[in-house]
Amino acid sequence: MELEAKQMSEYFEIEGDKLKRKYKQCPDCGPGYKMGEHKDRHVCGNCSKTIVKK
Repeated sequence: MELEAKQMSEYFEIEGDKLKRKYKQCPDCGPGYKMGEHKDRHVCGNCSKTIVKK
């Protein structure tokens, strides 16, 4: 059980009685599609959309 909680804490944080996603979501694909975080950009794993960090 402790392992599952640790794995969930990588992607979500609890705010009151709600879960908040820590990762950026793809604006084209919608909720549920995580964008990978790189040093200088975010990349969608589904459609390959790239957003450059500022």
